[in-house]
Amino acid sequence: MSTIEAKQFDRGIRWLERWGIGHLRRKLLHGVTGRVLEVGAGTGANLAIYGRSTQITLIDIKSDRLQLARQKSDKPDTPATCADAQKLPFAGNQFDVVVGTLVFCSIPQPELALAEIKRVLTPDGRLLLLEHTRGHGPISRRFTDWLHPLWFALQGECHLNRETAVTVQNAGFTIEHSSVHGYGLLQMMKASVNGDR
Repeated sequence: MSTIEAKQFDRGIRWLERWGIGHLRRKLLHGVTGRVLEVGAGTGANLAIYGRSTQITLIDIKSDRLQLARQKSDKPDTPATCADAQKLPFAGNQFDVVVGTLVFCSIPQPELALAEIKRVLTPDGRLLLLEHTRGHGPISRRFTDWLHPLWFALQGECHLNRETAVTVQNAGFTIEHSSVHGYGLLQMMKASVNGDR
């Protein structure tokens, strides 16, 4: 991805922030502390929300997005690694919290990413997600199913109708809190690691 494409991506994210995503990000990340891994960090939309004592590590599959993220950070030494969430370059039990916002729609095999996240989380670690998912009402379900083929054909990575909560549970996480927003198209999830690792 070029720097120009990364900046276009960043402008698109800013439009989503005005639409209300920013409020949901703040709600998701309120009170997060400790060692945090953010997967699919993009251009750093969440960076301003974390507390100063939080130890953040960023990964994204696009290096130019990470470059923009580091420019935004008030901690220029924030670790930022170009990496695939399906194969995390970290030892096990490294992070207290893993965060993902608007990323699981574009991971080719989300179950692999969740297995990796489970591996790098501490036994009492938490997974915090804000994702657009398959609609949660009859109309929004039909809408996301109908629009998905065209949407995916146009931009090639985003799956509009994934049921991410089901995938999270199947990966061995317990969803402790879930809420639906944005006309049933956005879902916030806070999950913990089960003890069967």
